[in-house]
Amino acid sequence: MVQPVPMVEIWRGDFLENTHHGHAVVCDPSGAIVESWGDPNAVILPRSSSKMLQALPLIESGAADAHGLTDQHLALACASHNGADIHTSMVRDWLSALGLGEDDLRCGPQEPADIPARNALIRCGDPACQVHNNCSGKHSGFLTLSRHLGAGPEYIDPDHPVQKAVRDAVEETTNETSPGYAIDGCSAPNFASTMHGMARAMAFFAAAREGQGTRATAAARLRDAMAKHPEYVAGEGRACTRLMRAMDHKVAIKTGAEAYFIAILPEQELGIALKITDGTTRAAEAAIASLLVRHGALDPDHPTAKDYIDAPITNRRDILCGVMKPAAGFP
Repeated sequence: MVQPVPMVEIWRGDFLENTHHGHAVVCDPSGAIVESWGDPNAVILPRSSSKMLQALPLIESGAADAHGLTDQHLALACASHNGADIHTSMVRDWLSALGLGEDDLRCGPQEPADIPARNALIRCGDPACQVHNNCSGKHSGFLTLSRHLGAGPEYIDPDHPVQKAVRDAVEETTNETSPGYAIDGCSAPNFASTMHGMARAMAFFAAAREGQGTRATAAARLRDAMAKHPEYVAGEGRACTRLMRAMDHKVAIKTGAEAYFIAILPEQELGIALKITDGTTRAAEAAIASLLVRHGALDPDHPTAKDYIDAPITNRRDILCGVMKPAAGFP
């Protein structure tokens, strides 16, 4: 097995304090590897970086159009959102339109990451509920598909028609048989793939165009919805939202738990999969920003880019203490 390579360094003064290692693969639409670091064959759980794959059956089945879902709904179906009002109000309205409610979700309650939303709950003495879960948009999509298929309420069961459709979508777009799954933080199955397979799937999304077939149309719609509405994909202050805005809404990117990241570059027709092996999110954000610059999607002089590449590290008195930067040889 090829070992992960140094990708991001943390310097404090003149001292190298930490080095984050990882794997990354860039693919073209043929599935060929354009370049890679570490092990392209490493089998890893993509976690929430796979949400656009999990949402493909929502469109391909006809469920999205049958239930009048907008681009904002599709972006939310691919989201790991902050639980802000913009997210929770849409989830509530979405469920209501289905004749369902918060109790029909199977993602579990989660305290919102959005500070105003969290403070509002504290002031009212209300507990966080399932609509605040960062995956409630994905689960609303699952419920929509389940309703459309006439399937049962336990849509997170790996043998449920919804999850069987998800597994088919994952395996067909990665062009490999998944070696298995683990249960994600939101209780849904998360299907493992190689780094190469995930980059191959993202390259398919990058090259997909509406009108080129059911799957390509679905992929293009999801990709474009994410890029056009990054505020629904993550939220204010989050790297996904900030970087997609910095790229003029032309590129879709998505973080996953334990420092996974994907990028879909339509103009370049490239797909990227990235994993920082120690699970550090800020290192994954720095590494994906570096790869976006390398492939012409992100202007290195954009202020947002500078927040993630050669990013200053300050202390609680706002004194510059160090820098987070790409490791030598990456990218």
